[in-house]
Amino acid sequence: MKNFNPADNIQDLQYFGEFGGVNPSISDSSTYTFLSAKTMFDTFEGNMEGCYLYSRHSSPSNLYLDKALAAMEGTEAANVSASGMGAITPTLLQLCGSGDHIVSSRTIYGGTYAFLKNFTPRLGIQTTFVDITKLDAVEAAITPQTKVLYCETVSNPLLEVADIAGLSKIAKKYNLTLVVDNTFSPLSVSPARLGADIVIHSLTKYINGSSDTVGGVTCASRVFIDSLKNVNSGASMLLGPTMDSLRSASVMKNMRTLHIRMKQHSYNAQYLAERFEKDGIKTVYPGLKSHPSHKLYAGMINPEYGFGGMMTLDVGTLEKANAVMELMQARNLGYLAVSLGFYKTLFSAPGTSTSSEIPLEEQHEMGLTDGLIRFSIGLDNDIERTYQMMKSCLEELKILQIESLTA
Repeated sequence: MKNFNPADNIQDLQYFGEFGGVNPSISDSSTYTFLSAKTMFDTFEGNMEGCYLYSRHSSPSNLYLDKALAAMEGTEAANVSASGMGAITPTLLQLCGSGDHIVSSRTIYGGTYAFLKNFTPRLGIQTTFVDITKLDAVEAAITPQTKVLYCETVSNPLLEVADIAGLSKIAKKYNLTLVVDNTFSPLSVSPARLGADIVIHSLTKYINGSSDTVGGVTCASRVFIDSLKNVNSGASMLLGPTMDSLRSASVMKNMRTLHIRMKQHSYNAQYLAERFEKDGIKTVYPGLKSHPSHKLYAGMINPEYGFGGMMTLDVGTLEKANAVMELMQARNLGYLAVSLGFYKTLFSAPGTSTSSEIPLEEQHEMGLTDGLIRFSIGLDNDIERTYQMMKSCLEELKILQIESLTA
């Protein structure tokens, strides 16, 4: 990641509002006027820059956010959407058609898994799910019909790390498109710099950071983004997952503090992971030396943003997991809720929530146990205080043994 700092690229963006405002003006219109019919025709055909036709195609507010996100990921262009799935599904449908094949990580967001497992076969698109950490298994799954390699930088919910550079070599060898969902690791990892062709985010999570908006983005080459938005054949244009201009403006403002937030999320998660691992709870966090991909991930990240804010604890059973989450919520430690990237800690049992689309036998096969709790660690100011409060919950429920006062 030498000589590339995504936060600097965001910082260097400067847009003026219509009347000189420090925030760009919000274009609160669904349709736009033209002074001549010829200009309308040229805009519709994609031959006229700086003119807007209809907000499903593009709007000034969305294009501001597009440029900021492309700058952050180091790609030529980007296209925002109304949700993370509104970015993932058109991207894959633009790349694949009937008879094509996808090789995907087996541990991915449940909605993505359901789309690839249950929906795309109706369109004649098949997917093979593999352990993405084993490059030989990835290569072995490729067929003459394969068009796409799909993975998450850090997988949901098991926090497996994809070797993006290694996957890129395989993709190039077989002329495949490498698509990487980077939702868990904005700023920390820049997949396009490691060889990814397309980078996707759910803006709902860290990038927006206030749990008040859903959104997504596809970052890629100008050619691919233009194909997504083509009025005759573009999946994003024709399926219509358009982000509202007011939401674009909101996300744009929140992006400005992303670098500060990611540092604190990572610091807090690292602190808690180290303490709970020392206490003897099965803890998974890429920043721990015990993580099987710790060295790989350490070589991938922009170090100042750390190893991210996602952590898992395994407390043994679903009953214990539910009890500890309910108690932590009652003690104001966070919320029993899905999603991530909020200022408060969010926790859920992914087997019965965000990964519930994955059949139980497949959950167990991949190591998704009943007692696993996924934590999105918040921006707590005094993380030692948080640790002590969480620890007391675990002790109260006899998940951790209370330390002897004489020890």
